[in-house]
Amino acid sequence: MTAAESITVSTEDRLRADLYNFLGLVLSGPPDQLLLDQCAGLSGDDTELGQAISALSRVAKVSKPKAVQTEFNALFVGLGRGELLPYASYYLTGFLNEKPLAALRADMVAQGMTRAENVFEPEDNIASLMEMMAGMIVGRFRAPAALDAQRVFFNKHIAPWASHCFADMEAAKTSVFYASVGSVGKAFLEIEREAFRMTAG
Repeated sequence: MTAAESITVSTEDRLRADLYNFLGLVLSGPPDQLLLDQCAGLSGDDTELGQAISALSRVAKVSKPKAVQTEFNALFVGLGRGELLPYASYYLTGFLNEKPLAALRADMVAQGMTRAENVFEPEDNIASLMEMMAGMIVGRFRAPAALDAQRVFFNKHIAPWASHCFADMEAAKTSVFYASVGSVGKAFLEIEREAFRMTAG
C-alpha cells in the first residue's frame, strides 16, 4: 500500500466517524433547534441501529430546545451532580478521575490528541471519547489510525463501559430525547464491537 492509499478514508469509515461525531456533539451539550431539525430529518432502516435512528428522528420532531436543555441538565449536570455520571472512571471504578482517566491521557498523547483549552470536563467522558474515535478514523489528529489502533483504543477505553452508559441513558427517569440517543449509541457500539471482533487478527 502506498502512502497516498494509506491516508484515504473509505466511505464506510467516514460514515462511522460521522456517527461518532454526532454522538459526541449531542452528548457534549444540549442540541439547538438546528441540530434538532437535523435529527428530525434522519431516517433509518430495519436494522436495530436504523430503528433507533428512526425513533430518535420521531422524538426530535416533537422536541423543543428548552425542554431538551432541561433534560440534559437533569441527566448530566444536576444540583451537585446529574442523574448520570458519563465517565469511564466512574463506570469502571465507582469514582471520578481514577486509573482509566490516567490510562486514557497516556493514550491520547500517543495518538497526538490534546484536550481543548475551553473544555474542563475530565477527558474520559462519553462525549469526548466519541469525538476521539471519530478523529482517529478520519485523521483529525494525525494520519487516520489503522484499524488495529482503532480496535485497541475502542476495546480499552470504550467497550468496557460505554454501552452500559448508553443503556442507563435509555432507562433514566428524566430521559426522553436522550433515551433515543442512548438507543442509537448502544446499537452503534454493538456493531463496532462485533466488527472489531471479526477483523481481529
